Amino acid sequence: MRLDKYLKVSRLIKRRTVANEACDAGKVVVNGKAARASYDVKPGDVLEITLGAKTVTVRVTEVKEVVRKEDAASMYEAVV
Repeated sequence: MRLDKYLKVSRLIKRRTVANEACDAGKVVVNGKAARASYDVKPGDVLEITLGAKTVTVRVTEVKEVVRKEDAASMYEAVV
């Protein structure tokens, strides 16, 4: 699944266009490297998302095309 779509489906970022713009601006890092919106997300990838002064680091646990709002958080786990 594309990175921008994963960010939207997992509800880490609300809209796909915002996710796409964040990737283009270099605010999304996958496994230590800046990633484009077209990056293919796989389980085990570590994502660092910087929005404003806040940085969120998560590990991808599963990739699903469709997920309910209540189950979206099961797609990733927070990394300390």
